[in-house]
Amino acid sequence: MARELTFEQQVERSIIKTYRNDIWNPFVEACKCYKLIEAGDKIAVCISGGKDSVLLAMCMKHLHKYSDVPFELEFICMDPGYNEANRKQIEYNCKILNIPIKIFNTNIFDVTTSVGGSPCYLCARMRRGHLYAKAKELGCNKIALGHHLSDVIETTVMGMFYGAQLQAMLPKLKSTNFEGMELIRPLYCVNEESVIKWRNYNDLTFIQCACRFVDEYSKSEDGIGTSKRQEIKKLIAHLKQINPDIEHNIFKSIHNVKLDTFLGYKQKGTEHSFLEQWD
Repeated sequence: MARELTFEQQVERSIIKTYRNDIWNPFVEACKCYKLIEAGDKIAVCISGGKDSVLLAMCMKHLHKYSDVPFELEFICMDPGYNEANRKQIEYNCKILNIPIKIFNTNIFDVTTSVGGSPCYLCARMRRGHLYAKAKELGCNKIALGHHLSDVIETTVMGMFYGAQLQAMLPKLKSTNFEGMELIRPLYCVNEESVIKWRNYNDLTFIQCACRFVDEYSKSEDGIGTSKRQEIKKLIAHLKQINPDIEHNIFKSIHNVKLDTFLGYKQKGTEHSFLEQWD
């Protein structure tokens, strides 16, 4: 008689079976291709409460069980000032999925909502700093974030349209403020469509955004809001109807930069011109 699986086991099984080609294989590919996990690492998996970070936690848990590379995990969640419902949703999800989460409190929302204008950039910087600090306190040398392939593509296009620059999102970074610490993005090759399908398949509910503007987004017509990222997301979805390879092509383009054709570029803060090589 077959053993009945717990809900946690069912969700984990869906990652490695039902969505093996769409989630598990791309996850493993990113870890190997970009050398994200090395022997002796102690990685803090950062959970915001959204679908991406919880999927990341489940993938990392499974990899930890069966990987030939020895590494350790911590699961941390920074509460920047969630309302009670969002906090309880995060705690509930981690409980039913058996994620041994460590939650710590900050006053980031109070700080960022008092500065006026768009607080998103400041909030992201402050959250990153708190996550690094907590991870270092726990003896970790890396933090893992849930950014996926769609985030990479959207960031690249947003940089062109609104930042007047060609700038991508790297799969790993060295911290400039926390010596010896790195940031990794193991879902780098996983498309958001696959994450949404996995969420719906398992009938899971997550908070939509790790910020105090969740209520505003929830009330919006599309359920996400009218941010520039959402604008780019809609544009890419439209272009995909015309060219199904659009996402793949954008993603491959940041791996295949023809630097000889650019008039200028910036490296380590120094600007360069094609004229430097002219003579």
